[in-house]
Amino acid sequence: MSLINISICLTDLPKDKIKAANNGKKYINLCLADRKETGQYGETHTLFVSQTKEEREARKDVVYVGSGTEYSPKPVTAQDIDNASTSSNNDDLPF
Repeated sequence: MSLINISICLTDLPKDKIKAANNGKKYINLCLADRKETGQYGETHTLFVSQTKEEREARKDVVYVGSGTEYSPKPVTAQDIDNASTSSNNDDLPF
């Protein structure tokens, strides 16, 4: 399993792309894509506002609103558990 931690610049979201749903909440469609090159701060993904087919055909500028870094946690193995240090000093416990 891998996770992608993203950061979104809310002030860059175009207001005309935010739509109200029947439940009264507001939504915006975004796309998360792999970057061709890793960014200055290790970003592996870029986040941008989704475009309609017409906007893509008209070659409208893409509105980038964030970036992300992929994180693949290392699975814990039985050997990791066996090698974990244990503390026999529990005097500092508050209970």
